[in-house]
Amino acid sequence: MYFIDRRDAGRQLARRLEHLKGAEVVVLGLPRGGVPVAAEVAEALGAMLDVCLVRKLGVPFQPELGMGAIGEGGVRVINDEVVRIAHVTPEELAEVEAREREVLQSRARRYRGGREPVGLQGSTVVVVDDGVATGSTARAACQIARARGAARIVLAVPVAPHDWTARLGGDADELVCPHTPREFFAIGQFYADFSQTDDDEVVACLEEAAAHPVSTRRTKPRHTVPEDREVDVQAGAMVLRGQLTVPEGAAGVVLFAHGSGSSRHSPRNRFVAAGLNRAGLGTLLFDLLTEEEEIDRANVFDTGLLARRLADATGWLRGQPETQGLAVGYFGASTGAAAALWAAAEPGARIAAVVSRGGRPDLAGPRLPAVTAPTLLIVGGHDELVLELNRDAQAQLRCENRLAVVPGATHLFEEPGALEKVTDLARDWFTDHMAPVPHAAA
Repeated sequence: MYFIDRRDAGRQLARRLEHLKGAEVVVLGLPRGGVPVAAEVAEALGAMLDVCLVRKLGVPFQPELGMGAIGEGGVRVINDEVVRIAHVTPEELAEVEAREREVLQSRARRYRGGREPVGLQGSTVVVVDDGVATGSTARAACQIARARGAARIVLAVPVAPHDWTARLGGDADELVCPHTPREFFAIGQFYADFSQTDDDEVVACLEEAAAHPVSTRRTKPRHTVPEDREVDVQAGAMVLRGQLTVPEGAAGVVLFAHGSGSSRHSPRNRFVAAGLNRAGLGTLLFDLLTEEEEIDRANVFDTGLLARRLADATGWLRGQPETQGLAVGYFGASTGAAAALWAAAEPGARIAAVVSRGGRPDLAGPRLPAVTAPTLLIVGGHDELVLELNRDAQAQLRCENRLAVVPGATHLFEEPGALEKVTDLARDWFTDHMAPVPHAAA
């Protein structure tokens, strides 16, 4: 066995999650047994704690077969294929959902005592249970958290079968488990005390967490983040799809530039954007290329084309009512970083700050010495080729600049804690350099 009890399991699990300490994290425990584990994790991380209330929607004539799941706030995730194959009618689905929603609401009242659920929009959410056997509940919890607006999901359990990542890898952005034995029959075999967790213990964990609010331990203010607004960005003769988010009282707005045609849907871009939004910065995620243009890979490396699109989008953004007068920054990834620096070097660009994530600033070539915006280059320590290219590009910059290396990270920053570090670096750079006045060359 590995654990004395669930509290001991939570403390062991927390040690594997230390890379999240200081980030904007919400810990969700799966009732009932996952809540005391989650309570220890939340305390160790200085994070908010809540329950993840999930109810499986079983096929009427075969309840063990899930056709979806529901969560709070009207969130529902339906497996259309199962519904189709099982010939479940809309009326039958509605009946099952209504019955399970009554149970869910009853448990919410019992556990929280009238408190509102913790908001997940734009946060890193750590979903915690006391272990994984089949993984069906954990998968549903991750899907519900995603539907409630989580920007990044970490599924963390003390023990799971050795092949658990193959079962659950597609539902979470990160999987954490300290013990994955091959001889796995039941979760309880790894606990000295695996007695049932009752409702009173769940309530006690949540009340204790609510009595010690985490807001006093945050180093950065958390802003209320509005919903993303779908926009049509006018870039010359082209209309590009985008998502604009501007918190109330925003100090500035950051345009995200990526050479591919899926920038606004990129999980990494959206994760960083959510961190900037919480810090009071607006963001515009949009596609520099259409899907048709992206098919021709030459367009992805046409820095001049990408830079013109970015400059046109900047002009469009400055004309929007909610962003008029705000400082403008660029966040570039891959070839989009070259486009950001190219566009920032244009006379009269008035760009307040530039951040490059795993970018190719070398593709901006002779434009680099003309950049006046303070520039931060972020590269993974194991991304050796790109790191060397960034060092060469930095040597050509004449503006305020910094090269930040994230230890152990590769090109996509997929390692535990790497993307959180990128977000922190970008947030601090933009908030330190953006003000609602034009940028002036040194």
